[in-house]
Amino acid sequence: MLRGEKAKILDGLHEVFATSSVVVVTHYMGLSVPEVTGLRGQLREAGAAFRVTKNTLARRAIKGTAFENLDAYFTGPTAIGFSNDPVAAPKVLAEFAKKNEKLKIIGGGLDGSLLDETQVKALAELPSLDELRARILSLLNTPATRIAGILQAPGGQIARVLKAHADQG
Repeated sequence: MLRGEKAKILDGLHEVFATSSVVVVTHYMGLSVPEVTGLRGQLREAGAAFRVTKNTLARRAIKGTAFENLDAYFTGPTAIGFSNDPVAAPKVLAEFAKKNEKLKIIGGGLDGSLLDETQVKALAELPSLDELRARILSLLNTPATRIAGILQAPGGQIARVLKAHADQG
């Protein structure tokens, strides 16, 4: 590999570590090209990415980022999954690792905090940001839906609801 190519890869990796909120370090020994391609597609759909890394370049790229403490994880056949959503990359990688033993989660980092394998898997079980947003919207819309349903009810039902409410208070 030429020095210019290394510098380009190093800059790209540094950008990944500087801008991602979560990085998951994996060993991918024995994964076939179609399996890696499928994993990349699943990660892309979730808003994450997967990149095979050269350990020496990865160790140099993490310097000066929030993920500097991941240095010890870069040994062996290493690849990283990363995303801005703190749950997207861990969720897809944990699901893939359950179905395929060739992918092993080594550890990771979340906004500068070091995570071991079990913590990454626990993070994967949390709902994603989109799921949380949908739940919040659902909770906010529920009272409005109930009020609209009551207002559409005949006058007698409204009177019974108001009387029951007055009896409680």
